[in-house]
Amino acid sequence: MSEPGLDILPDGVVVADAQGVVTQVNLAARAMLPVKEPVGRPLGEVLTLLDHVGRGWQEVNRPYEGLGIRTGIPEQSWLLPNGEEVLVHASIHRADPAAPVDRVVVCLRSGRGRARLDRERSDLVATVAHELRSPLTGVKGFAQALLNRWDLLSDEQRKLMLTTVNADADRLARLIAELLDVARIDTGRLSIYPREADPVVLVNRVLASVQAATSRAVAMDSTPEPLVVFADPDKFTQVITNLVENAVRHGSGTVRVALDELRAGEWPGVRITVDDEGEGIPEEIRRRVFTKFWKHGSSSGSGLGMYIVGGLTRAHGGTVTIQDAPGGGARVILDWPSSELH
Repeated sequence: MSEPGLDILPDGVVVADAQGVVTQVNLAARAMLPVKEPVGRPLGEVLTLLDHVGRGWQEVNRPYEGLGIRTGIPEQSWLLPNGEEVLVHASIHRADPAAPVDRVVVCLRSGRGRARLDRERSDLVATVAHELRSPLTGVKGFAQALLNRWDLLSDEQRKLMLTTVNADADRLARLIAELLDVARIDTGRLSIYPREADPVVLVNRVLASVQAATSRAVAMDSTPEPLVVFADPDKFTQVITNLVENAVRHGSGTVRVALDELRAGEWPGVRITVDDEGEGIPEEIRRRVFTKFWKHGSSSGSGLGMYIVGGLTRAHGGTVTIQDAPGGGARVILDWPSSELH
């Protein structure tokens, strides 16, 4: 039997009394454990869990023994008879430290979530390693060539190699900065210092920088009325840079950026739209654009830019969405507040 409240818990719960006899088992635990009638049986017979050398849970942890100050058993990985991993921790209850154990509560959680997290971490490591390896290979190769063949190279060849090394080093520095931003967003440790700023000035600086590095046309259109955003200028610039570079990378033709007063929002602000003339982004995958390491098509990049855009925009109280551009391609709409939101 189990109390109705225990049955709504997603994790398995097994309760044993002072004699080590199971008194309650909830539905989640019954689904995990192979014992058909667990209530009234010894805890060791019900918890048919083994470690990687074949020892049982109760044999290893001995919950009814030990010092009176012992109040629990930390989470451990155990195996069910079918080989499935479960994560198990327990609480040990006494009336006071000098009294014997009067109840043991064991909680069991499927290890599938941890396995999925481990796979995601492995994918993260593999992706980061791949992104770091490409510029590192360039730096290593040209540095080695300069060391081995310095006297055989002309000044122009040396300059070309050193320029390439410098560009690869900048690429590495930017990737590391992106990874740090992702970590700060994930952990809630992102520091921003917002103040009133002119978005037209900031966007113009971004467009001038991007235009200098690409042959693609980049155009801006802005309302004649003065516009104000309440933003950390560095973070706002980072958001606009990622949006425009993403449009250049994934689209074709002219990239158009428009700024206007936000007229229909819940708060006063500025609406910034970035249009490209590429293939666009299908509606069914638009939510995935703002996830880590999202890439679309065969274009290069770390896949972190749009995740950082979403994180920095939310940190300022703004929103970012994706639609179809009127002339084909993708339109990214950035709504940014003009004053501090409470």
